[in-house]
Amino acid sequence: MFLRQITDSALAQNAYLIGCQRTQQAILIDPQRDVERYLQIAAANNLQIIAVAETHIHADYLSGARELVTRHGALAYLSAEGGSDWQFEWAKEEPKARFLHDGDRFQVGNLSFQAVLTPGHTPEHLCFLLTDHGADEPMALFSGDFIFVGDVGRPDLLESAAGQIGAMKPGARSLYVSLRATAALPDHLQLLPAHGAGSACGKDLGAVPTSVLGYERKFNPALREALNLDQESFVDHILAGQPEPPPYFARMKRDNKLGPALLPNGELPTPERTSSNRLPEILADPNTAILDLRADRQAFARCHLRGAIHAPMAAGRFIAAAGSYLDEGERILLVVEQESDLPEAVRQLVRIGLDRIEHWISAEDSLSDSSLTTSLVRTESKNLPPGATVLDVRSAEEFRDAHVKGATNIAYTQLATRLKEIPLAQPLLVHCGSGLRAAIGASFLASKGRSVTWVDGSFAELPASLITAL
Repeated sequence: MFLRQITDSALAQNAYLIGCQRTQQAILIDPQRDVERYLQIAAANNLQIIAVAETHIHADYLSGARELVTRHGALAYLSAEGGSDWQFEWAKEEPKARFLHDGDRFQVGNLSFQAVLTPGHTPEHLCFLLTDHGADEPMALFSGDFIFVGDVGRPDLLESAAGQIGAMKPGARSLYVSLRATAALPDHLQLLPAHGAGSACGKDLGAVPTSVLGYERKFNPALREALNLDQESFVDHILAGQPEPPPYFARMKRDNKLGPALLPNGELPTPERTSSNRLPEILADPNTAILDLRADRQAFARCHLRGAIHAPMAAGRFIAAAGSYLDEGERILLVVEQESDLPEAVRQLVRIGLDRIEHWISAEDSLSDSSLTTSLVRTESKNLPPGATVLDVRSAEEFRDAHVKGATNIAYTQLATRLKEIPLAQPLLVHCGSGLRAAIGASFLASKGRSVTWVDGSFAELPASLITAL
């Protein structure tokens, strides 16, 4: 048997390629939209991908299942559970779709898969038990967003991201029941989750890529709570402190349900390199968004194109900024430090459905015409003045622990959807825990014409006299 975890570090997302080496047939579980890399890995190992399976309708990226079915002839194994509101609409008339209920089995070569209904994160969620040829017990559980290393899937996204009011507590209760049902599964099962540390699909995911179910029973706090607490105590624990989901999650739910648009010819967009001479024409288009990918936030603050948003590639902040501030129909201009940054940026944008990546320019060229550039006012945390109008763009959980007296708290990923709540005072001082999220958020507000000052530095450096702690 061949088994490979294929990780997108920007989204902390795992897909799995599982192959029967005797028949050279393989299946992908939870692939992203740009499927070429999976096909290349399969070909390099003498495997043909004949099937694709989804654990659920994803909220954080566009699925590659439709791409594999339509362009590559794969069979799709999809959940038929969850009720009428949580079906894969795009596949209903698809002859290559196979819809699964709890306990259903299917084969890929000599490998056996069993669907296990695990609602909670979403109503239709399935896990897949894998049994190798000749074995009489399963060896692994592809757990999707049900159980992670060190955490479990968050049950609030249908309400907090998809807008299904009143779904949060029922989802948490369903999750409790699903987690307790794992007591019937053996300790030796390899646990192969869809996400790791850095994902917004949980609040405390571990950085170890895989685990064993027996170990998680002992040391996964959320799983332990489900096994040891009463239902309502678990509900209170699991819903507390969940991070604010980026706004694009709602769009991903919609598109994965209805069917992600197929990539033209199965290929990624190829943006055109532009020069400083063409910038006035491009910037004059009100439907153009500018993402500046430079890592140095102070360099961005000193000089950048008017209207640019600071969207550094590191630590998943690029996707968070793009997905939080851009609409799917906007044309995109990328400002990159070097051309080698471009393919990964394009790939990440396509994974969340931002396909209109039309132009790119080098950072050096973008700054060559001073009439097109501006700066972001910067101050340091230690110099925050008393009485200032402060916007804290950390999470609500961080804010509850301690914050500047009188500050307004809106997570940086929520600024576009909550603009009306942002104080109109000028200047508005924007801070976070280290300066990075504040730089991203302040750049977005500045792109909308707000007068802001970026507070650079750590929360610990803020004057102690200005802080209130709970």
